[in-house]
This record gives sequence, structure tokens and C-alpha cells, in this order.
Amino acid sequence: MAVNVVLAVGLDRWQFAAHDSAWRSSGYVVLSVNSIRDAIEHFKTGDFDLVLLGGDISSENKERLTYLIRASSPRTPVISIERNSGEKDLFVDATLRDDSSALLIGMGELLAQGPIARQVRSTP
Repeated sequence: MAVNVVLAVGLDRWQFAAHDSAWRSSGYVVLSVNSIRDAIEHFKTGDFDLVLLGGDISSENKERLTYLIRASSPRTPVISIERNSGEKDLFVDATLRDDSSALLIGMGELLAQGPIARQVRSTP
């Protein structure tokens, strides 16, 4: 089983704890950070397959962080956890519900697409 390394960014220290065992059993290694500053520092020094942005981060901060991620690693997919039902962030690769099954499926689908498919999909 391939291991995928995920940077999970959320302001609530416990936001991702409920999903941790499901992610580990599905082959994900998740580094959770609870500040934008920590996320930027870890992303600069790490090699992440995917970035997950928590629902407790403002849309403006999600967009800013996504821009910084794309500037240094345009092939790394970014997923946003929706804040309100049906609210989508258009600047990320996907917006998903805060549900273990939905997140696992969405993460797997994005990683399976590969960087070329994501790049073509996100081009206006």
C-alpha cells in the first residue's frame, strides 16, 4: 500500500483527531498543524502529497494559503473542508464535507487523478 503524506491545517487542535485512525488505516500519514504560520513553515520544508484545509479557516486565509502552496508546488492538490452545507471554495481542487468517508473518497480520487489531470481541470 502506498503511503501518502498529508498536511492538514485547522485552527481547532482537535478538528482532525476524529479522522486520524481512518486515515492511517487507509495509508495516509497526516501532519496536523493549527496555524497558518505553521502550515507555511511545514510546507516549505516538507514534501506533501496533499493539503487539507479545515472548515474553521476563513475563506480569505484558505485562498491565501492555497496561493502560497500553488506558488511553490503547483501539482500538490488542495482540499477545503466546507464551512456551511453547500458552500464551495472555487480556488481549491475540491471542497468536501467534514465526514471521514467523504474525505477519504475525495482524497483518494484527487491523488488518483495525478497532477496532469488536476492541472487541466483547474484551467479556466
